[in-house]
Amino acid sequence: MAGSGSGSSSTPCASCKLLRRRCAPGCVFAPYFPAEEAQRFAMVHRVFGASNVSKMLQEVAPARRADAVSSLVYEASARVRDPVYGCVAAISSLQQQVSQLQMQLALAHAEILICVQPPPPPPPGHPPAAAPQDEQHILLNAHHQLMLQDACLKQESMWT
Repeated sequence: MAGSGSGSSSTPCASCKLLRRRCAPGCVFAPYFPAEEAQRFAMVHRVFGASNVSKMLQEVAPARRADAVSSLVYEASARVRDPVYGCVAAISSLQQQVSQLQMQLALAHAEILICVQPPPPPPPGHPPAAAPQDEQHILLNAHHQLMLQDACLKQESMWT
């Protein structure tokens, strides 16, 4: 691909094209922002600035630069979508989904335990319960309520 790895003069990288400068050999942006992906660089430039991105890339080992660029593009994209929280909003949303799924899983486990366990025998001298299904339903509802209350109390702040 011309210009994408060497900074050749035939096709400038997205950075040099956007900044209207000649793409020099050894351009730090060329391997990571080819001309066809101008939108990616424009977003990163808008959020972080070309000079800052250049400094960051030069501080990162060449073997890790592709990962650094990927992270910068992700964060810039998140900042464009949500200027206040950026990728923290996505992380918070995912944490909330995990919490909800954990609660659903705990409730499912509780339902399985109630359905699988045989009902305890009545104490000696007491007549058997007339409707064990009703008792199980009441216990299940009570257990659900306790699980929901416990889950609500355990909710932690997204900032801790």
